[in-house]
This record gives sequence, C-alpha cells and structure tokens, in this order.
Amino acid sequence: MAGEPKPLVKWVGGKRQLLKELKKNMPKSYNRYFEPFVGGGALFFSLRPKEAFINDYNEELINLYRVVKQKPFELIEDLKKHKNEKEYYYKIRGLDRDPLSYKKLSDVKRAGRFVFLNKTCFNGLYRVNKKNEFNSPYGRYKNPAICDEKNILLCSRVLQNSVILNEDFKEIKKEIKKGDFIYLDPPYVPLNQTSNFTAYTDRGFDKKMQFELKEFCDYIDRAGGYFMLSNSYTDFVLELYRDYRIKTVTARRAVNCKASRRGSVKELLIRNYGQ
Repeated sequence: MAGEPKPLVKWVGGKRQLLKELKKNMPKSYNRYFEPFVGGGALFFSLRPKEAFINDYNEELINLYRVVKQKPFELIEDLKKHKNEKEYYYKIRGLDRDPLSYKKLSDVKRAGRFVFLNKTCFNGLYRVNKKNEFNSPYGRYKNPAICDEKNILLCSRVLQNSVILNEDFKEIKKEIKKGDFIYLDPPYVPLNQTSNFTAYTDRGFDKKMQFELKEFCDYIDRAGGYFMLSNSYTDFVLELYRDYRIKTVTARRAVNCKASRRGSVKELLIRNYGQ
C-alpha cells in the first residue's frame, strides 16, 4: 500500500510541522528506535523504523496502537458505526463515567471511542479530569474524518515492527543498548513560573519528573545511546541541560482551548551528539 502514514489522532504538542527539523537533527545512523512519550507519534510513523519500542503513560492511546497493530479491520468496522451528532457524542463520551461498565468494553470498542472523540471533540483537545474522565466538549465539525481506513492500515504496517508499552517512561531504559536512538517528547515545562507543570493523563508531570527525565537522559548518554529531547524554551530547561547540545527551533502551536495561546513559539532541541 503506497503512501506515508500519519498520526492516528490529533495530539497536543504533536510534531508533524517540525518533522523536517527533527529529521535533520537525528543521528546519521543508529540501531533501534525508542520513543518513551510517543503521543501522536508523528516522527515514529514518518520514520517507519525497522525495530522500535514505543511507550506512553496514556492507557487509552496505547490501547489504540495495540488494536491498530493487531485488529485494524475490526477497528475500521467499529469506526464506521459512529455518528457525528452532538447527543451521540455526549453519550459516547459519558461511557467512562461508569468505570466498571467501561472496563467491560472490548479493546476495539475502546479504541473506536478514543478515535471518535478525538476526531469530533472541540479542537481535537484530548483532556481528562482528576477522575480520568474525558471532558472535552463537542466540536461541531461538519464532516470529520472519523474513519481513515487507508491510514489505519498504513499505521498498522509500521506497528508490526514495534514493541508497544504502557509504563512509566523510566521503565524503558532497561531495553536501551549502545547505538540505539531515543527521541523524547515529554509534557513540556510551562512557559511562565506561575503556571502549573503540564498535566499528563490523570497523573500529572511535575517538576520532580522533569528532573527524573534529565537523569534518564544522563543514563542514555552513559549507556552509549543517542537521545534527542524536545522541550519548551525556558530558563529552567536551558540550565538543566546546559551540559548537552541545545538548539532553538520555532514551532506553531494550534491546539489550545484559548486562541491567544496559539501561534509560533520557540522550543528547544537537546542532544548528546552532533555539532
């Protein structure tokens, strides 16, 4: 099947518009590909690595990837049943309000719900409350692409070569060997000191975890691996990674509930290799 796969879902902080810059700054050669915060997986799907480990703490996202890998045709059939209607949207969104019933849903039904809500919610903004309930409102799109059959099959082909994990990012380090490449795209440090650190699923990703991420990068460096890390342009990040190579890039942020927070922003690419 011809064509390049693209992310299955719209994701806050997605890297599609930075792919050219990311690829330009990758190591010239490496062994296996790792992405501990895979999110929408823009770089992963574009590279189509022959051997990969992908991970995310978001259980619903990882369930989707596993279903696309193992049961793509079942997912396609499920997605065709969904309707872009407000009342139906809130009915499907509300399924996770009853945790016991929700856990009884099949992995395919959960994956279909996840894609449907992502494609039809307001601004494609995946967001959960402290109870881990999806709470983005209906998006009122006229004709959203709920079922992109061709792309699902293209992504399924890429995922055949991948180990798919749903763990804390640090758990993946036991798999890393010399010559492997690890791309890290964590929840970003906020741009101002009065903000809270980025919420990540229902768990949060706070300042302590940013320090743990730095220790993880140090481990990769000691193990002889290559890492490239994306994060926000802040004094905190600049100081934390001062011993590594830091490059400033410009990204456009289109996914935000407030229009005033969309637009071009500076971000950092941090590496332990290259010039």
